[in-house]
Amino acid sequence: MALEVIRSPNFLYRLKKLDKSYLDRVEKQIEKIIQNPKIGKPMRHNRKETREVYVNPFRLSYSYNQKEDLLIFLDFYHKDEQ
Repeated sequence: MALEVIRSPNFLYRLKKLDKSYLDRVEKQIEKIIQNPKIGKPMRHNRKETREVYVNPFRLSYSYNQKEDLLIFLDFYHKDEQ
């Protein structure tokens, strides 16, 4: 079964607003996450079941369901918006 990758509308909207230099870095991180979905830091409390990777000064939030082999990119935001 192949990994299914979904990008939320909010995630796509935020990526559209990035300039090219950040977009390249984010795309590299997305590729790394697709290769190994468990690399992100697991979140706790109300954000349980999600993971994050840091793309200075932003954070990329995603969810990985291992049973269904489903990867969902949820959000991309500045660390101060947390």
